Amino acid sequence: MQRTYDIIDNKLTEVQGGPGPCMVTIYINPTESERKHLIDDFKLDEHTLNSALDPDELSRLEFEPEHIAIIFKRPRSYSQKDLFLFRVASTGAFLFKDRLIIVISEDVPLFDSQQLIKAKTPAYILIKLIYRSIFHFLEHLKIISLVSDQLQDKINKSMENKHLINLFTLEKSLVYYLNSINSNGFVLERLKLNAAKIGFAVEELEFLDDTIIENSQCYKQAEIYSNILAGLMDARVSIVSNNLNVLMKTLNIITIAIMVPTLVVSAFSMNVAIPLQGHPRAFWIIMGLAVTSVMGVIYLWRMKRW
Repeated sequence: MQRTYDIIDNKLTEVQGGPGPCMVTIYINPTESERKHLIDDFKLDEHTLNSALDPDELSRLEFEPEHIAIIFKRPRSYSQKDLFLFRVASTGAFLFKDRLIIVISEDVPLFDSQQLIKAKTPAYILIKLIYRSIFHFLEHLKIISLVSDQLQDKINKSMENKHLINLFTLEKSLVYYLNSINSNGFVLERLKLNAAKIGFAVEELEFLDDTIIENSQCYKQAEIYSNILAGLMDARVSIVSNNLNVLMKTLNIITIAIMVPTLVVSAFSMNVAIPLQGHPRAFWIIMGLAVTSVMGVIYLWRMKRW
């Protein structure tokens, strides 16, 4: 699948692919014929092209004779079937002098309303793409924080392991995010070091500096969330164990409260000569003793503050 964009009046506008070259071309999970076209006509490295579709590939920057190749990370769209696991995906950006080719593995919105305006050059659009991925990471971090708080409330009231497992999955997601954000930071730093070689304008270089700062803040925020989850995990496990102990204690007290009147009734139901067996109100006396024993257990329970 392919989408093409062009810059019209400093605004990135989607256009139908025509005979002339377009400023931005997006290849979504390219077919074999599209891959062959990218390799043969645009001289893209086959390994780098495959890396753009590999979610486990690290971010990197490579210089080719006619273009630069950038692999950077972005969050994948979360769905309910992911079961609290926030995944990351790779994006390939190939910057030429007059065009930008983007390769992604799934159909996701890469541009928002702010990115569509003030689009002047392919290099500026590339930096905006990386900036958008940072903003996307921040959005997911907020969601992870909210989900973590909800799971914590459930753990405080529940004895089930599934909430703890969900919390472990969130912590695993943050590890992936930290690794991805950190590798994106290395790419941004290399872009800045090679700004003259790439040919960044002053405005693009200033925007790159802002993007580096945003990425650094995003990494620190993800690190804080990860440390909080890791630091409180043992405490939450102890809460689950304590809830189980409280439940077992309550069940034991209920069992004792039931056993005492059962003992009284059992003593008067033996097939031997027992007191009160000829008394006309023997049944009510025995039941009264049973109730009295229950009240005695309750009184002892409260007095001992069990």
